[in-house]
Amino acid sequence: MFENLSDRLSGVLDRLTKQGALSEDDVKTALREVRVALLEADVSLPVARAFIKKVQDQATGQAVTKSVTPGQQVVKIVHDALVETLSGEGDPGALKIDNPPAPILMVGLQGSGKTTTTAKLAKRLKEKEGKRVLMASLDVNRPAAMEQLEILGKQIGVDTLPIVKGEDPVAIAKRAKTQASLGGYDVYMLDTAGRLHIDQELIQQAADVRDVANPRETLLVVDGLTGQDAVNVAEEFDDKIGVTGVVLTRMDGDGRGGAALSMRAVTGKPIRFVGLGEKMDAIETFEPERIAGRILGMGDIVSLVEKAQETLEAEQAERMMRRFQKGQFNMNDLKMQLEQMQKMGGMEGVMGMMPGMGKMAKQMESAGIDDKIITRQIALIQSMTKKERANPKLLQASRKKRIAKGAGLEVSELNKLLKMQRQMGDMMKKMGKMGKGGMLKQAMKGMFGKGGPSPEDLQGMDPKALEDAARKMGGGMPGGGLPGLGGGALPPGLSGFGKKK
Repeated sequence: MFENLSDRLSGVLDRLTKQGALSEDDVKTALREVRVALLEADVSLPVARAFIKKVQDQATGQAVTKSVTPGQQVVKIVHDALVETLSGEGDPGALKIDNPPAPILMVGLQGSGKTTTTAKLAKRLKEKEGKRVLMASLDVNRPAAMEQLEILGKQIGVDTLPIVKGEDPVAIAKRAKTQASLGGYDVYMLDTAGRLHIDQELIQQAADVRDVANPRETLLVVDGLTGQDAVNVAEEFDDKIGVTGVVLTRMDGDGRGGAALSMRAVTGKPIRFVGLGEKMDAIETFEPERIAGRILGMGDIVSLVEKAQETLEAEQAERMMRRFQKGQFNMNDLKMQLEQMQKMGGMEGVMGMMPGMGKMAKQMESAGIDDKIITRQIALIQSMTKKERANPKLLQASRKKRIAKGAGLEVSELNKLLKMQRQMGDMMKKMGKMGKGGMLKQAMKGMFGKGGPSPEDLQGMDPKALEDAARKMGGGMPGGGLPGLGGGALPPGLSGFGKKK
């Protein structure tokens, strides 16, 4: 979502960091471009003005013009100002659900993703915080709205309030309250009706429900693609109903991201969560530090480590590590790694979070590399017999033909996959032997928190240092680039992949 803004800002800031000393005019010129970039990204004018003023006051001070790397100092000031603009008080993910059953009221316009977000949050509360959740749909206007919530509830294993036709929203809210108390639920979530625009009836309905339920949290769900108007919607709802936080949906879309920047500054309400897709686990807490890092192309190592921790079991990692140190790396291991990458959001998802990799994603696109390649490679591995997976050396011409045919692909694709597996095997062997306890061991430790850096340690690290580390790693690999994906001219380290079919 922040791609356009990110491209513009990194262009301006790159030019600054290349200059030796900065004059006031240099900073002013750069900030003028930053302001244009913000306005183009749909940030409201007052917010953009305040942001530029904040940066300018700090960036034209004595400290910057005399500092060793003034350009980087300005980047840091812009980063801090972004964080400040986006930050709310307290932990965005901590919902106030103290005395059970705690009501959470979901409000917003039609089509902003309220029902899906209600289910996503319910799943999150159930899985991450071990809460018993009851969901109730109060949307009596939209056809099948109640059934939609019921179906989502079955998908994620969360109870929904039985549907009684002809009840009004206030009666449903009362019934939800009673059932939550009797059923021993920790939280009950009320999904209210939406309208295409704010009108008296919508506000009145939500206010009546609020008075009955007395919610601990009132979350406003806003479609990230609505741009400037999202801010007006937030102000109106807050004024009439009182909002404790905002959930931005469709952050994976190609909206211009400015609404998020303006929302926090204009309404004073924190953005608590962001929806990143249709799947039920595609929701994240809104971490200003990390979002600012992504906007400025500094990557988001912390989220990457967290994602890796979520998708890879620690025991599995230990087992893999012992095999890798012996230099054993067969097709089963490769399949596991490819699936792990898919779970973490594919190549684009992973690269978006790696420092300095944002620009490489563009190169990948132009080279015709996409996430379907991973799916095709998994298909090839699934087309092999158990013996072949465990020992890829068995693969001679006739077997290769059979496997490629089984996956509906060419033999050349299979050869690329085999080359990649060989290179990764060699690299794992080298890493297993290198340095004290082996480089591989250190890397694995880092990922699973056993004596390695925790996400908190990483958060405090200088993004520049992380970027350098990522580059050094790239340099140390055969052919540079991403570990084990072979060397190549464009982009570095990705020759193991074919062109888009």
